[in-house]
Amino acid sequence: MNTRTLVKNLAALPDGPVTVSGWVETVRDQKKVQFVILRDESGAVQLVNPATRELPEPIEGGEADAAASARLATTESISALAHGTFLTVSGELKHDERVKLGGLEVKIGSLEVVAEANPETPIAADSSLDKRMDWRFLDLRHPKQHLIFRIQTTFEHALRQYWVDNDFIEIHTPKLMASASESRAELFEVDYFEGKAYLAQSPQFFKQMAQPAGFGKVFEIGPAFRADPSFTSRHATEFTSIDAEMSWVDSHEDVMRMHEELLVAAFTAVKEKHGAEILDLFGIELEVPTTPFPRIPLAEAKQIVADRGYVIPRDDADIDPEGERQISAYVKETYGHDFVFLTDWDISLRPFYHMRHPEDSALTNSYDLIYNGVEISTGAQREHRIDVLVEQAKEKGLDPEELEFYLDFFRYGVPPHGGFGMGLARVLMLMLEEHSIRETTYLFRGPTRLLP
Repeated sequence: MNTRTLVKNLAALPDGPVTVSGWVETVRDQKKVQFVILRDESGAVQLVNPATRELPEPIEGGEADAAASARLATTESISALAHGTFLTVSGELKHDERVKLGGLEVKIGSLEVVAEANPETPIAADSSLDKRMDWRFLDLRHPKQHLIFRIQTTFEHALRQYWVDNDFIEIHTPKLMASASESRAELFEVDYFEGKAYLAQSPQFFKQMAQPAGFGKVFEIGPAFRADPSFTSRHATEFTSIDAEMSWVDSHEDVMRMHEELLVAAFTAVKEKHGAEILDLFGIELEVPTTPFPRIPLAEAKQIVADRGYVIPRDDADIDPEGERQISAYVKETYGHDFVFLTDWDISLRPFYHMRHPEDSALTNSYDLIYNGVEISTGAQREHRIDVLVEQAKEKGLDPEELEFYLDFFRYGVPPHGGFGMGLARVLMLMLEEHSIRETTYLFRGPTRLLP
């Protein structure tokens, strides 16, 4: 096996022999010289080949020079290269500041076509989003798409680092459930041997189970499923959920404090590692949010939105997407902040396990976190008193007998606790100012998409 050098590591090497591998991005086939832009997972480099278009005349009836034959074969191979073909090239690395791409190039010595690509590429830069999703493995070759998932890796690693540093335990909860954890209307039902099972909408019940188990503080990054037939830019039927839960909270304020510290740690890591690339490829100067994030009770937020001239067209207590955009605009203008916690939600809008507000039983100790005009997370203090929990479940029209396995958690002592769930793709979409979570999801799943 040849010793392959990643493109990003070429600049640190002296001039001399080198081997690189990657796919063909462009070919400039000129009369006397050929240029190939070769891209690997770390970057792109220019390859150069002095073109040999024909063999010299044999000397005194002898065969043509073997080296000249090899150069002609290389020239012909380069002329035939299709976009996307995978190559391994050995040659001479030369640093030259006149080369626009990285200030270096590789003079081709030998070229091996590892895997040919079809000459007709099925997508282009102006292809529709759906078309690009059909050919996602090709779409992901683009440097912007590639960067998204390196950012995702850094972001998730920083989340875990914060949690581990603060004594959280990572858990992996099951994704097959016997009953609903939230709205039954959003459940995917699957055959399960002689019965039925449901794909988990969230790890809510199971991360709460860790509290009476004595784990104290837990987190999970894993898949979640919602049978929601929405076709918006921010919904998916399968998504990656970021969840945390912790014991001994006094209110949802403790959860919000942990949540904002977590995000500051993650944004700091992304900016330090990828800030320059984000500016180059996305044109965004990534900002690390300051703490504390602004906090506005929902009723007050709705009044602020109304005062700005937008009336939420609903009779209930909820806030719609335009309302979220309006309150974010207000927070940006007033506090210079991209994040805002909307707190104290009406009980009609929250699940049965959210704790009621001690001073107003019509409200809950809960919040939504809005980032750049879009909700990315819901968090709350949970109700830990079994008698109250049973009554709140009944109020929501749930049958306590179907929740027995969950309610049992609270019959043997559980500390006051709270946590949140947050959508990974939404955060990345808003961070990079993309228009759809399809861009920030490796392989998107929606009501009409199960492929690739």
